[in-house]
Amino acid sequence: MFNHTSFTLSFSPQRKSKISASRKLMLKSLMVAKAKEDLEQELVEKEKQKEKYLEEKTPALNINSMSLEELQKLCEELHSKIDVVDEERYDIEAKVIHNTREIKDLNIKVLDLRGKFKRPNLRRVRVSADAILRSLLGSKHKVSLDLRANLKSVKKDDAEKEKTAEVSDWRKNVEAMSGMEGRKKMFDAQAPAQ
Repeated sequence: MFNHTSFTLSFSPQRKSKISASRKLMLKSLMVAKAKEDLEQELVEKEKQKEKYLEEKTPALNINSMSLEELQKLCEELHSKIDVVDEERYDIEAKVIHNTREIKDLNIKVLDLRGKFKRPNLRRVRVSADAILRSLLGSKHKVSLDLRANLKSVKKDDAEKEKTAEVSDWRKNVEAMSGMEGRKKMFDAQAPAQ
């Protein structure tokens, strides 16, 4: 059985929420607090990973026993390594930017192929030709168009032609029958009386 009232109520544009406003606010605040905790924990883990990586890659330096020339050579070596790392970082950033653009383009293509665009419910709206031209041309449009004048003419059926032929032929019939007992005279005599 189909219940009309439940159908209209379930698809009404303004559905009433089953959750109170205070409950919604409390749930939102809990969700924000949980997200904040997760973000802080993620930042701490990233910092630990960074420190661990730096400990593995950079050995401890003992600069107390080095002379001035050795320190200068060490600084030059470190500068050259920094330059190489900066070049690699720049290349990696350029690749990342290029890949994110490609990902966005591919996502758009995938959505186009799937056809997952939400189509809005459209309503029929009666708009006159003048209103359409006014909206397109603005205040410049002052001439009203007769759109029916540009329509093609349609041939009428044979039955309609016969009816019009019968109506137009009555004068010929009267003239043809004028010899028969003077019917034409009878029509002429009645015409001025009316």
